[in-house]
Amino acid sequence: MMATTHVFTGLAVVAPVAYAVPEVALPLAIGAIAGGLAPDLDLVFAHRRTFHFPVAGAAVAVPAVGLALVAPSSLTAGLAAFTVAAWLHAVSDSIGGGPEMDPWKDRSERAVYDHVRGRWIRPRRWIRYDGAPEDAALAVALAVPALLVFEGWIAAVVLGGVAVSLAYALLRRRLVAWVPDWLE
Repeated sequence: MMATTHVFTGLAVVAPVAYAVPEVALPLAIGAIAGGLAPDLDLVFAHRRTFHFPVAGAAVAVPAVGLALVAPSSLTAGLAAFTVAAWLHAVSDSIGGGPEMDPWKDRSERAVYDHVRGRWIRPRRWIRYDGAPEDAALAVALAVPALLVFEGWIAAVVLGGVAVSLAYALLRRRLVAWVPDWLE
């Protein structure tokens, strides 16, 4: 899935809490945005293995949410949002295609690495590849809760993300031809 879809997933999850407890809305949004993006920092390492924890991530996210409930603060709310969004990012990568540049060719049976079992989780391909039309539709749908709850620069970031998502989806399959061979 697109990075924006991962970010919007995190924002959609924290939006009800931000609505109910507006004093932590900003740290929730920042945590969700950062957590939605963070796993993909492994693009320069072993993508979808180094910073993706689809199973083990729950062991960090659940206690972080518990801490935020027991000791509510901006810091614990932001940390909980970060860990939950990062975990959801890793989990949701298994519903897409593989991490290769042209996953529509179904070359890989590796969606995301499960560190607990020591093996790759196979791609389900419910979202065929990042930037597929169904990915763009999901991104737009997941952006709606954030647009209803968050204001100011967070709403502007979400609107910008929607625009980037739609543009990327329109160009995605053409982008492979523009990528230098050494990046593949």
